[in-house]
Amino acid sequence: MENKIFIFISGLHRSGTSLFYKILDTQENFSALTNTNEIEDEGQFVQSVYLPAYNFGGVGRFGFNKESQLNETSILINEKNRNKLFKEWSKYWNIEKKYLVEKSPPNILKSRFLQEMFPNSYFINITRHPIATSLATQKWSKTSLESLIDHWIVCHKIYNNDQKKLKRSINFRYEDLINNTDETLKLISEFIKTKIINTEVEIRGGINQKYFKMWEKKKNSFFTKRKIRGIIEKYEDEVNSFGYSLIDY
Repeated sequence: MENKIFIFISGLHRSGTSLFYKILDTQENFSALTNTNEIEDEGQFVQSVYLPAYNFGGVGRFGFNKESQLNETSILINEKNRNKLFKEWSKYWNIEKKYLVEKSPPNILKSRFLQEMFPNSYFINITRHPIATSLATQKWSKTSLESLIDHWIVCHKIYNNDQKKLKRSINFRYEDLINNTDETLKLISEFIKTKIINTEVEIRGGINQKYFKMWEKKKNSFFTKRKIRGIIEKYEDEVNSFGYSLIDY
């Protein structure tokens, strides 16, 4: 365990974490969790040290539950659990590789905990436009768009605050990965200090546009325009603080 480098990927559901996960898994000296028979091979589902997101409301909800947050003060941090977590994940890693990658959306609330468990770790968080993220996850969360925008803000605020205590962390946008792939991967390469290129994973552009059109339709609909206007008035300033907008996209 001591000679391994752990890479933890976080970002809300439908933020591009699976795409980036696959890119890292194709790198020569990297191994992501594979053949877990779980959704997107997420590490949260193949360990028994901490509870997965569905125990705290699941997609679009887990960030509202303070018990889903873990940091360096957690009573779960001990040598027994550290070894247990490594052993459980190692069933799905190629532990001959130097870089061991784990991805789960709830990592956005657990980075400080994971750093304490595995000090030799790098943290990569991915953000995606809150309109696209919210509309893409609504079919699973069964919650309102207002609640999903609020959840997006809450989770990213927590990560930004936690990031101040992370030794090695970086945040990048899904939009940059899609539109400026080589540049973004170069940035990650410099961060991890090893070359990362994409030669195998298909990267499709323009997906956000589908959700922006849906948002526009709701914004102009007689039945939903009042609700959308209320969301914009309530959350635009906070969304702006993350470099996004509910008006200009």
